[in-house]
This record gives sequence, C-alpha cells and structure tokens, in this order.
Amino acid sequence: MIELAPSILSANFARLAEQVKPALAGGATLLHVDVMDGHFVPNLTIGPPVVACLRKEVDVPLDVHLMIENPDLYIPAFVDAGANWISVHQEAVVHLYRTIELIRSHGVSPGVVLNPATPVLLLDDIIGLVDYVLIMSVNPGFGGQKFIPHSLTKIRQLVELRAARGLSFRIEVDGGVALDTVAEVVRAGAEILVAGNAVFGHGDARRNAEQLLEAARSATLQKA
Repeated sequence: MIELAPSILSANFARLAEQVKPALAGGATLLHVDVMDGHFVPNLTIGPPVVACLRKEVDVPLDVHLMIENPDLYIPAFVDAGANWISVHQEAVVHLYRTIELIRSHGVSPGVVLNPATPVLLLDDIIGLVDYVLIMSVNPGFGGQKFIPHSLTKIRQLVELRAARGLSFRIEVDGGVALDTVAEVVRAGAEILVAGNAVFGHGDARRNAEQLLEAARSATLQKA
C-alpha cells in the first residue's frame, strides 16, 4: 500500500492546520514532522508543543522524525504530545537497540533513519526490531533539495533484505519526492512517500497530493 506523508516542514507554520487539511483531503494518510536541533543537522524547527497543537487538529498518524542528538531525552515528550511513529537516525544514536526499545515501550511505532552516505548493511543487527526504515534521499536539514539517485539502490537493498529475512518493516523515503521522481521511487520499492515542497510549495495542496498519489499508484501498476 502506497501512502503519502506530507512534510509540514514546507508548510506555513502560521497556518499549519489550515494547510495540512487540504493535503489530507487529497489522499494523504499521515503527516511527517521533521524535528531538528541545530546540532545533528544545521537547522532548527519545532518541538513537542507544535506536535501537541497539530494533534488536536488532525486524526491521522503523526510520523515524527527526530533529527536530533540524544533523542532518548525527548522521546517521552513527543509521545505525550501525540506522536504515533517516532524515527531516529542510526548516525545520531549510540545505543540504537536501547532507543528502539524505548520508543516501542511507549506504545508507538519505532523507525530508523539512514542518511545518504550511510549503508543499509549497518542496520543488519536491528532491522528486525523496527516497524519502518526511512531512507533520506537528500542530506537532512532543509526542504526543497534535489533527489539523490543512489537512494534508489538503497531502497532496493532494503526490499531484498526484507524478503531474505522474512520481515515486514515498511520502507519510507524522504527528500526530493515529486512528480518527476515519485515513479522511480515507488518502482524501487518505497511504500511511504514523504513530500514537502511538492505538496505545499506551490498551488493547491489537495490537488498536489492527488497528483502525487496518482503518479505513485500508476508506477505500482507498472511494477506489477
């Protein structure tokens, strides 16, 4: 099943609820929340209070992507704020097994994220513990970047690893997902599509979401 997760990083924060609702009406089924601390990545975004406000306005899962150092310190606060999924970067966590178990102990779905230069093989020992793997197809920190083609190889590697190990984790992709890239992303095996600028950067968010999903589903049929 292909799902679209609009990234609120590209939305107007002064009109956040007003902007995300049309995207949801266009077929998006969850919202992607990028949390940046200015240390692990060179940008600052939001914290639990914004997540809590968003939780009051929408009833879809909130996919919280922690691009931060020491995520263990903040996971409980994001759970309390209403996060349904929480992902952490393999590169930012010293004890990844412990962090994944911490997320699951709070009753939310744990995910792990890989930066563009991080190989899939580094997940070999913990891949069976997560509900989803997020492949960064741009260098994290800013929206509106160009898709890195090598990300397609990593998606295919995850598909092969999942089949070989008999696992059921889902594959999410974040960065540069737009009408000109979504088909190849889906054909490679991605199932959850994070799109920010392509949804909120121009025009009508509802129509943009509809077009992305239409292109993604067409690519699924071609793959079949």
